[in-house]
Amino acid sequence: MLQPSALLAVVAHPDDEALLAGGVLARHTARGARTAVVTATWAPDTQRAAELADSLEILGAGQPRMLGYADHRVPESAPGRPRLCDAPFDQVVEDVVRHIRAVRPETVITHDAYGQLTGHPDHRQTHRATLLAVAAAGLAHLYPDTGEPWQPTAVHLATHPHSAVADLGPLLTRAAKSVLSVPDDTVDLTVDVRPWLDRKWAAITAHRSQVERDRPLPGLLSRLPRDARDRILATEYYTRLTFRPAPNRPTGSVQSAGLAERQPPWPEPDFDTTGEPLPVRDAGDSQRDP
Repeated sequence: MLQPSALLAVVAHPDDEALLAGGVLARHTARGARTAVVTATWAPDTQRAAELADSLEILGAGQPRMLGYADHRVPESAPGRPRLCDAPFDQVVEDVVRHIRAVRPETVITHDAYGQLTGHPDHRQTHRATLLAVAAAGLAHLYPDTGEPWQPTAVHLATHPHSAVADLGPLLTRAAKSVLSVPDDTVDLTVDVRPWLDRKWAAITAHRSQVERDRPLPGLLSRLPRDARDRILATEYYTRLTFRPAPNRPTGSVQSAGLAERQPPWPEPDFDTTGEPLPVRDAGDSQRDP
C-alpha cells in the first residue's frame, strides 16, 4: 500500500499554521504522513519562534522552517532583515522553492488571494510567492542551486466561504478587522476536523504571546465560550488548484494514500471527488492579525 503523501504548509506568521490548517496537519500526521510548515516571518531567536516550535510539536509537523523576514507591522520581529512585503520578491520565491524541493510534498497549503478574512499584507504576499514557487519548483533551470526539481500536484488555498462566518465575522468586526470571505461555490473542499480539535486548539494556545493579547485571533478565540469557539475551528475550507504530476510519477495518478485520481492527499469520507463544489458547513476557520 502506498504511504500517505507529504504535505507542506507555507504561511506568513507563527500561529497561522494552527489557525488555517491545524486540523488537516494533525490528521495527516496521524495517518503516518510527513508534514512540514514554512513560516515566512519572524526571526528564529524570538519568542514567537519558540511558540511555533511548540505548536509544530503538538501537530507533529516537524521543526520550524523560518524564512526570517520581518512582520509587516512588527519590524523588530527580525532585526536587520527586510519586511516580507519589502524583500526582493524573487528571493522570497527562491526561499520557498528550496523548502518545496527539500520536503517534496504532493500538496501545498497556503493563504488564499485575499490573505484570509483580514487581508493581512503578509498573507497576500505569502500567497503570491507560494503559487510562483510551486510552479517553479518542478523546473530544473529555475533556482538550480535549491535542490532537485519537484512538482507538487496541488495547492490548497485556505479560505472562508460567505456562509461560514456567522460566528467568526462579528468577532473580527468588533476588533476592527476585515471580513473578506469568498463565494461558497469557490470552495472545493471542506474538512471536518472535530476529531483533531483538541490538538488544533492546543497548537493555537501554544502561541502564548498571542493568546495574552486582545486583538490577535488566538486571544479573541480564548475569550469565547467553548461551543462558539469549536464551531469556528471545527471545519477547514480550501480552494484547490491542480498542477501536473511530478517527473517519474505515472501520469493521471497523484499517488496519495493509494487513492484514485482527483482525490485529495488526506482522505475524508465526505470529500467530493467529482470536481463539483461541496456544500459548506456552518463553521469557519480562523485568522490572525499581529
